[in-house]
Amino acid sequence: MQRKTLVIASAEGLRARPATLLVQAAAKYESQIFIEKDGQKINAKSLMGVLSLGLRKGESINLIIMGDDEEKAMNAITGLIEKNFVV
Repeated sequence: MQRKTLVIASAEGLRARPATLLVQAAAKYESQIFIEKDGQKINAKSLMGVLSLGLRKGESINLIIMGDDEEKAMNAITGLIEKNFVV
């Protein structure tokens, strides 16, 4: 299991476009991928789940990944968030 705390730096937070990019990135991996915020844990492969968090710029999340390709998934998703969802 890998766990990392990240800050949402995107000006629009995690709204439709960045949330879609995150879900698409997560879907590429077999590992279970979760986002945790204020005790709420959602599946990062679910667009509705990601949007339900209503994440804004400056908020922190915990990214939790478990599975055979967890390291690759962590690197890809962390990179996406740290680059403010610019692909």
